[in-house]
Amino acid sequence: MAMAQSGHDLLDQKRQVLMMELVHYIDSAKKLQEDVSKVFKDAYEALQKANISLGIDTVEDISESVPITSNITVRLRSVMGVELPRIPGQSPPPRPEYGFVRTSSALDDCYLKFYRVKELTRRLAEVETSIYRLAQAIKKTQKRANALQNIVIPGFDETIRFITDALEEKEREEFVRLKVIKRASTKR
Repeated sequence: MAMAQSGHDLLDQKRQVLMMELVHYIDSAKKLQEDVSKVFKDAYEALQKANISLGIDTVEDISESVPITSNITVRLRSVMGVELPRIPGQSPPPRPEYGFVRTSSALDDCYLKFYRVKELTRRLAEVETSIYRLAQAIKKTQKRANALQNIVIPGFDETIRFITDALEEKEREEFVRLKVIKRASTKR
């Protein structure tokens, strides 16, 4: 019973720690989503300007020369047994991967804004994945705590009560038996 009670207390503490961590990440996610929305809008406006000044086909051809980022390293950090992703550092500073022939400052501005979009999206993915994992862990922890509180601990209470009643009954029987033996021995 003591172990079940202790386990329930530990699960409750774990749930509280995970909730605090979740609230922290939710606040970060709100700010990041606002930033991503604003930066996406600015980036698409810059893309429209680049398309107007250079032409859609030219911008499309130049965009194919920009390499796809594939060197993102994901590390994990553990919070109460929940593995949360962490993408350390930042990408190297933006450096246009295209030549300057047939380009303009509008394309450079577009490139820099989409670089910022990529950085914020990377951070947002980290935060949203952490939120999802924390929410799942909280749900699982809550189920376990509820199972202990509503099923296991009441079951132990009932078992303890049954055993206590049985022992008390045996004590009364023994007491009565001893009195009967004492009476019988005093009559002899």
